[in-house]
Amino acid sequence: MSFNIGLSGLFAANKQLDVTGNNIANVATTGFKSSRAEFEDVYSATRLGTGSKTVGNGVRLANVSQQFTQGDVSNTGNVLDMGIQGNGFFVLSNNGSLTYTRAGTFKTDKDGYVTNSDGTARLQGYGVDSSGKILNGVLTDLRIDTSNLAPKSTSNVSSTINLNSTSPVIDQTVAANKFDPSKTETFTKSFSTPIFDTQGNQHTMDQYMVKTGANTWDTYTLIDGRNPDGSDPKVTAPIASTMSFDSTGKLTSVSTPVTPPTTPPTSVISSDLKITNWTPGSVTNGVWTANGAAADPAGLTIAMANTTQFNADTARSIPSQNGYATGQITNLTIDGTGVLLANFSNNQTKPIGQISLASFTNEQGLQPVGGSSWKETYTSGIPGYDAPQTGTLGSIVSNSLEESNVNLTNELVDLIKGQSNYQANAKTISTESTIMQTIIQMA
Repeated sequence: MSFNIGLSGLFAANKQLDVTGNNIANVATTGFKSSRAEFEDVYSATRLGTGSKTVGNGVRLANVSQQFTQGDVSNTGNVLDMGIQGNGFFVLSNNGSLTYTRAGTFKTDKDGYVTNSDGTARLQGYGVDSSGKILNGVLTDLRIDTSNLAPKSTSNVSSTINLNSTSPVIDQTVAANKFDPSKTETFTKSFSTPIFDTQGNQHTMDQYMVKTGANTWDTYTLIDGRNPDGSDPKVTAPIASTMSFDSTGKLTSVSTPVTPPTTPPTSVISSDLKITNWTPGSVTNGVWTANGAAADPAGLTIAMANTTQFNADTARSIPSQNGYATGQITNLTIDGTGVLLANFSNNQTKPIGQISLASFTNEQGLQPVGGSSWKETYTSGIPGYDAPQTGTLGSIVSNSLEESNVNLTNELVDLIKGQSNYQANAKTISTESTIMQTIIQMA
């Protein structure tokens, strides 16, 4: 019996205890992946190989492999805490040096960049263009922009309207029935819609519906109680657009006189109303003044294609329009695909970036560098980057963290086994020493 066999067993048992102790020490470490000591036997050999009666020379540590199994994902309530449900690694950059981690304890630095918990590396992902489109393909430092969202002027308004076919006709050839927004008897129904100018100021657009015939309706459009050009509708009569319906109650056309009037008079016929002469302003003490802003350069288009004339109440669905005022960021949400969505005080939501995940052909080849992070090696292969939920990449769980995948019960059992192994190998050496003493005494 060789002392070396016992010594190799002691070394192996000591390494097993080291690995088990490290797993137990990190049982509460976010994103930690447990390790496993792997051993192999040792045999002496010549160039012609080993004989059939060869006795082994002990044991040696073959590898310490990490177990990349999924850890439990628990809620924390912090939006920048993120766990990965599935495969993949977060990508961190420290001045261009990339590391990979499952620990999603992120925060923002003084410049708004998303960093790891100690602030030494920035989270990588994809940026967005001015319209909020994700720019996939090029990794960049993710940054939470807290600046105000610039206003957008309204260029389109749409809704679904039904005009009651049984409403009485208002004969506008009668002086008393001439349209007057202050007299409800001169129109059948009115609808109001908020719209915005180029500076984000809100205005009220009113549409007045007047039934003029069996299948015809006039609609007058005023903004802030004035004609679109700012003139007083009591002084300058508003121009009506005429809607025509067929016998089934479906809209066939919207005819709008050209402004300024032409000779002979002409009209634009379509399914939309187009306002191109709106000058934003306000009325103070009965005096209208321009506010220095402008309408959208494309004009204001009011979609009327979904207007019908059926025997039902005159009503309108909630209108939609594409303008908004200046917005301040109120909170941040992160969806399963890793898109960072900023919510603003003007009820707008804007993507400000998307988290990227990395995958490797051989995760066991990654080199641990501490901080629950790994680096790429030749053995691991090069990383593949993509958005979460792409291919085998997992999804992002915001307000949550992935816990260590250490099974404490198993580790405590392994600790007992490692201790027994150590004692048994120590006994081997002790027995070898006793035999050696016996031989010496015989001499």
